[in-house]
Amino acid sequence: MVAPTPIAVAALVRDGLVLMVHRQPFRQWYPDCWDLVGGHIDSGESPHQAVRRECLEELGIYVHDPLPIPMTVSDPTLDMHAFLVTRWEGNPVNAAPEEHDDLRWFRPSDLADLKLAHPASLSSIVGAVQGRTE
Repeated sequence: MVAPTPIAVAALVRDGLVLMVHRQPFRQWYPDCWDLVGGHIDSGESPHQAVRRECLEELGIYVHDPLPIPMTVSDPTLDMHAFLVTRWEGNPVNAAPEEHDDLRWFRPSDLADLKLAHPASLSSIVGAVQGRTE
């Protein structure tokens, strides 16, 4: 049995909205769907380090104090490490157009209408956003 792939993702939350990225249609894994920013955790890298690196590479921002949050995914090949991010330097932009063709801020209530990479994570994402806005 192959060990699950370690993944780190960030739920960036601002003004009650969460930032989602749209994966390019030609991507091998989870094409043409919305997802949290993030990616593989490199060998020797902690999940915290990975989420900071991924946010810099994909959004051009420096994140501060990523807070681990529970994240449910139905893919047993993934070892998901999710973080709530409410503080960062810079303005998020699509710094990885080879990976994403769009990024947008969504209200938690709008997420259920999206084609998500990990639909099982919806309640985790909504809970993280609502936990920061109540």
